[in-house]
Amino acid sequence: MQRILIIGATSAIAEAVARQYAERGARLFLAARSSERLAVMAKDLEVRGAEVGTHAFEATDVPAHAALVEAAIASLGVIDVALIAHGTLPDQADCAASVETSLTEFAVNGTSVIALCTLLAQRLQAPATLAVISSVAGDRGRASNYLYGSAKAAVSAFTSGLRQALNGSGVNVLTIKPGFVDTPMTAAFKKGALWAQPEQVARGILRAIDKRRSVAYLPGFWWAIMQVITHIPEFVFRRIKL
Repeated sequence: MQRILIIGATSAIAEAVARQYAERGARLFLAARSSERLAVMAKDLEVRGAEVGTHAFEATDVPAHAALVEAAIASLGVIDVALIAHGTLPDQADCAASVETSLTEFAVNGTSVIALCTLLAQRLQAPATLAVISSVAGDRGRASNYLYGSAKAAVSAFTSGLRQALNGSGVNVLTIKPGFVDTPMTAAFKKGALWAQPEQVARGILRAIDKRRSVAYLPGFWWAIMQVITHIPEFVFRRIKL
């Protein structure tokens, strides 16, 4: 039986991951802000075949992160997979108008993730996987979401360094870089051919974990797209509206 910790469990992608692990008969420990939503989610997953524990937490309450990790270990015994999936999609105009908003959103999407990675890296044992959802937005800052992109860039750089630091320990660090995903967080966006469903991304996450990959662009075509975007010369890129 696999023992899975999912942080930010009520997000659309994380919930889809949890359901797929439930179908494998996994033991799950779910953490998110809302205890009410966690309770509903737990009942659904138990019907699907999982054993489920829950823990309510606030991502920006960094001193409380240690209690979350300890509760997960107490419930699961050993963590086989830890998935960090929480985050927000801030309005760039709001961030540009407010230092406080910028720092709060960076804390949610960047600093809190780094804090959790640091704690989990101290406690995970081989052959565990630490899987962290970053974003293709972190590959290059763009005018439309550079606060969000900068936080994800920090997460991607941190997990890259952590992966190298843990090389040889038997613990794998997976950086997950989704592109556009049709979730409640992106409900206001016009959808097109590049958009994926949470279930599709979740399947990709499980495959990447099973194969102990280092980085996963999801869907995979985003790797090629980001290769193009990251290689556009800066004097050209700054004139493009993205």
